[in-house]
Amino acid sequence: MVGAKSTIGPSTSVGLAQQHSGVIVKTPFCQMSCCGTVPCTSGCHSRRPSLTESTCSRLFYILLHVGASAVCCLLLSRTVVERVWGEAHGIQMPSGLCSHLFGHSACPVLSGSGAVYRICAGTATFHLLQAVLLVHLHSPTSPRAQLHNSFWFLKVLFLLGLCAAAFCIPDEHLLPAWHYIGICGGFTFILLQLVLITAFAHSWNKNWQTGAAQDCSWFLAVLLTTLGFYSMAGLGAMLLFQHYTHPAGCLLNKMLLSMHLCFCGLLSFLSIAPCIRLKQPRSGLLQASIISCYIMYLTFSALSSRPPERVILQGQNLTLCLPGLNKMEPPISDTSLAVLSAGIMYACVLFACNEASYLAEVFGPLWIIKVYSYEFQKPSLCFCCPETVEPGDGQTDGATRPTDQETPQAPPQAQHLSYSYSAFHFVFFLASLYVMVTLTNWFSYEGAELEKTFTKGSWATFWVKVASCWACVLLYLGLLLAPLLDPNPGPQAPA
Repeated sequence: MVGAKSTIGPSTSVGLAQQHSGVIVKTPFCQMSCCGTVPCTSGCHSRRPSLTESTCSRLFYILLHVGASAVCCLLLSRTVVERVWGEAHGIQMPSGLCSHLFGHSACPVLSGSGAVYRICAGTATFHLLQAVLLVHLHSPTSPRAQLHNSFWFLKVLFLLGLCAAAFCIPDEHLLPAWHYIGICGGFTFILLQLVLITAFAHSWNKNWQTGAAQDCSWFLAVLLTTLGFYSMAGLGAMLLFQHYTHPAGCLLNKMLLSMHLCFCGLLSFLSIAPCIRLKQPRSGLLQASIISCYIMYLTFSALSSRPPERVILQGQNLTLCLPGLNKMEPPISDTSLAVLSAGIMYACVLFACNEASYLAEVFGPLWIIKVYSYEFQKPSLCFCCPETVEPGDGQTDGATRPTDQETPQAPPQAQHLSYSYSAFHFVFFLASLYVMVTLTNWFSYEGAELEKTFTKGSWATFWVKVASCWACVLLYLGLLLAPLLDPNPGPQAPA
């Protein structure tokens, strides 16, 4: 976000992590072989660029979460269960083990929505415990930091043990309570995603507008990027009208698409309105174009999650409002649509987990407020987040450390983390709940199947995603209009 010498994004913050952490560098395979904090041998090092311990740890936690989500998808897929295990009604726990654990023969099913709930319960508990143990940790040399960066073999065993223990809890004791916890955590994660995407658009626009006021090349970059995002949003709207509407029906889809296009136009107009720019000189169409693209993605996600509509047309009973179903032919399940929806969803999950943990360390506990008020001194191509703010110093007036002066390296006891370990695990805790309720159709988890989650959908999932889109519009609208409530005159717009 700022023009510092070592400015890089949070997902590729290798240089910053090395500068902040100052710990022994280990390759991923080295860390897997070490149960504790013993440094790896020289044979683990190579000529490839070195990664810091905290960066490798982040990659491992991402791989663990991806692996757990993949297992959830496999156990939720009816096709996989039938072909691999040959069980049409799900995988059953052996009766002898079930009687020994529960004292009765009512064994929990090891597949379907119950299996997804139990695996996500294990992963969510795993990350929540680490988030609690690592709270208020700001030094990579602290002994508690090794809970995050080491003991990999023991942590994997502990994670597997939590998931196995969840399978030993009867359905009537686990599913109802965990269902409400998952709903609350899923909604919290959605709100966090919306805050991050609006902060991302706001910071990107403010960063490059700072350069556009100084150099014509930055103005050209702002113009081309804005046109690119608006072109993607317009193309997305055209494709949605083509594949998710039909002249004979789909009235709800047509209304939502038209309404959301009006929202995009309204936000674009307000972002350049004179009264808004008087209070926010750096506001512009770039941030509105990014939000418009995100609104179109949320609209696509909602429309692809609704059940199809059936109408009588020319004497035939047709299924409409989904791709591949608008023609005079039998319904065809679109696997590519499911893969695309799942891929984008999980990319947003990983972005939120990494970005939130980074901003929490840079700005402190109130990062959700401080990130919007940060002011840039010089533009930079790396716009993800500022790196010259001291973690937790409460700096909101835009003052930054001079980037052209050499700063003496801090002693080991004063070094900072490259991202907040506690916030990283807490957001992964929320992400586990979000993945759980998304795969199991939110409110109607009974009988959920992977084949129906991203292709046939449900009304519960549809309205959750529509509400997410409207919440995004309200959040960005509040971001634009909030300065108007300030009685103090805003800064003068740059010439």
